[in-house]
This record gives sequence, structure tokens and C-alpha cells, in this order.
Amino acid sequence: MENEALLEKFSTLKKEKNYRELSVYLDDQLITDIADLIHDNPEDAGIIIHQLSITRAAAAFRILDFPLQEDVIRALPPAKIAELMNELPADDRTAFLEELPSEAVKELIKLLDPEERRITLSLLGYPENSVGRIMTPDYIAVREEWTVKQVLDYIREHGKDSETIDVIYVIDERGHLLDDFRIREFLLVAPDTVVHTLMDDRFVSLQANDDQEEAVQVFRMENRVALPVVDDNGILLGIVTIDDILWIANEEHTENIQKIGGTEALDEPYLDMPLLKLVKKRVGWLVVLFIGEMLTATAMGFFEDEIAKAVVLALFVPLIISSGGNSGSQASTLIIQAMALGEISINDWWRVMRREIVSGLLLGSVLGCIGFIRILLWNSLFHTYGEHTVLIGMTVGISLVGVVLWGTLSGSMLPIILKKAGADPATSSAPFVATLVDVTGLLIYFSVAYTFMRGILL
Repeated sequence: MENEALLEKFSTLKKEKNYRELSVYLDDQLITDIADLIHDNPEDAGIIIHQLSITRAAAAFRILDFPLQEDVIRALPPAKIAELMNELPADDRTAFLEELPSEAVKELIKLLDPEERRITLSLLGYPENSVGRIMTPDYIAVREEWTVKQVLDYIREHGKDSETIDVIYVIDERGHLLDDFRIREFLLVAPDTVVHTLMDDRFVSLQANDDQEEAVQVFRMENRVALPVVDDNGILLGIVTIDDILWIANEEHTENIQKIGGTEALDEPYLDMPLLKLVKKRVGWLVVLFIGEMLTATAMGFFEDEIAKAVVLALFVPLIISSGGNSGSQASTLIIQAMALGEISINDWWRVMRREIVSGLLLGSVLGCIGFIRILLWNSLFHTYGEHTVLIGMTVGISLVGVVLWGTLSGSMLPIILKKAGADPATSSAPFVATLVDVTGLLIYFSVAYTFMRGILL
């Protein structure tokens, strides 16, 4: 309802060209409502941002999706673009620029003030997906010989330029990080207390070249709103704040979900991505999985004689391969999620394998018993399987135990193997595991059938 009122008021003032009142009205709205207004009216994105005060324009711009940010930049005059780019926090500005073509980046960097240009070029110099790309140089650093009163005076003077004042960093004359404090620790002691008397030298920091995924894990374990970023020599370079980490975690989660579903990660919102580009993202995995499933047909052809002698075996092929694929997909998803949350590492592979062997046997036994009972019950009602019903039931039941066990082992070990090889564990997606288990499941099924039915049906 509020969004409808906002849209109606905006449309009215825009139609009347009453831009003075429009500016005042937009500046009174919540930033999230402004972002929603832009999302619902992308053709007016430039007008909306242009009418906001520069501080609020930057706040709204930074939470927009990249395609909308592009629309805004295209619609704004160069002077307003320069003002907006210089107002953006360094980490948000870098995140936007790294999505643009190199020529566009060069043009936008020319619009930056010398100091902002230096900071941006410095951040862009770090590897993609590194902590250096998302850190901000706007923080409060104090000296160990200062008193608490000096610290608080310094915060009052410079705090407005900092990304956060919740955490204060202590450095020496060469810029080495010595300690960090939550601001409340300064507020709760006497003003004449010297900083070094409060230091315990226990702090957690990130390396500028660390992967952003590692930073997410550190934030999760340390429960911090900000963490310092240092170089190899311990020099404080900047900080990473929780809002950037939440954004990264959301992107990583989305990317992993897409990969688990058997597609390349989408780098744009689904509805904004061109259809042909979307097809290109999906077709690669589909071709790989299709070729994999062709091996299933090859495996069935290898057992053609056995199927011809005992056609009843073919009835249970979908049951067997789907059970193995489902168990493998379950295990793969669980392990990928556990690795993403830092619950398990590569070194835990043996513990994972032991658990999955037991899980696979128990799960397979449950399904095997259900399959065996179903065959006996169905035959008693409809006389479907003839005089060898018990033998067929045992074949299906034992095959299910083997196939489900193999599925759980494959699904759990593949992500760990890929991680060890330096690849993304999410690429051992559920469809990929299912395809692998389909082929091997047939081998297990017909091997069990041959063992039990040799000389009887085969």
C-alpha cells in the first residue's frame, strides 16, 4: 500500500515537473522504498537517483542489483555520475566497477577524485573474489600510547568518515595492527586510561589475498561486525564489514544452489538475463548429463541377453537406478552444505566415509525390505512374478542395499575429492551424481541378479 502511494506521488510530481518538491519528498522516504521504486520503474531510475541528495543517492545505489545500477549510470549526466562515484564507499564502488567492461571502468575512474581513484585502483589490483576487493579503507585506527580521552576525541573528529565505529583498531607508528577493541571497552573505563594497558594482543584478522568464502567462515565463527585486513607483514590495509560479508554469503549460496541444480551460476537476475545467455548457461550441463545417461543405455545393452531371458528384471530398472540416484543426491547436497558452513573439511573424509557406509547400509536395508515385501504382496494379489517371486524379491532387495550404499558413498566423496583437486564442490551437482550412480547401479543390479538367478532364470 505504501509503495503504491509512493509510486502515485512520484508519478504526479514527475508529470508536473515539480522537481523541487519531488527531491524533498524522495529524501523523506526509506532507502529500501526508494530501491523498490527504482526496481518497479527502471526507466525512471536516473530521475530518482538524480533528485535524491547525494548521500541518500549513494545509499540507494549501493543496494540495487547490477543491471539497475547500469541503468542509473546511463541515465545520469557526467557531473552527477562523478558525484555519485566519489560518494560511494570504496568497497561498493569497486564491486560495481569490477562488473563493468574495462573501457567503461577507465572512463568512470577518470571521474574520481585523486584520493578515491588511488583507493579504487588499489582495490581493483587484488585478485577477483579476494578479501582485498571488498575491504574499505575507512576505519578508525589509534595509537597504543594514547589515552582513552584522546581516542574518544579522535573518534568524534573522524568517526563520520568511517565505515563503522563499533570496532577501533590499534596500530604502531609503521601501521602494524596490534589489537582491536569494541568501542564500549573505551566507554567503560576512565578517560586517563592508556590504550596499551587494555591490550591483550588477541585479535583476528584477514589476509588481503584470502578468498572471500574463507572470510565468510571467519565472520561466522567469530561473530564480529567487522574484521581488519592486513598484508603479509601485518600492516593494516582496511576492514571488511558484516554487510559486505552477508552479500557475499548470499551470492555464494545462490551460486551453489544453481550448480547443485545442474547449471552454471547465473551472474544476473533470472528475469534480466537474455534468453540465449540463459540457455547457454544451462545447455553445457544438460549435454554432459545426456551423454552420461547414454552410458546407461550402453550398460543395459551389455545385459541384453539377461533381460531377454528374464524380462521381469527390466521392470525394476527404474526403481533401482532412481533409488541410487536419490541417495547420492541426498548425500552430495548434505556434504556440500556442510563444507560451505565449515562443518567438515577435506581431512574429515574418513569420518564422512564411515558415517555414509553405515547410513547407506541402513537406508538400503529399509528400501530393500520395502521392495522385497512389495514384490511378495503384489504377487499374492495379482500373481505377477510366477514361481520365482521370492528369488526376484531377494535380488531386488539386495540390489537396493548395494545401489543405495554406492550412491551415498559417491555423493559424499565426490565433493571432497573435487575440493582436494581445487575445484568447486558444488559442481558435483545432484544431477551429475545421479547420472553416475545410474550407470553403476545397473552394473550392481544385474551382477546380483546373475549371482542369484544363474541356472534358474538366467
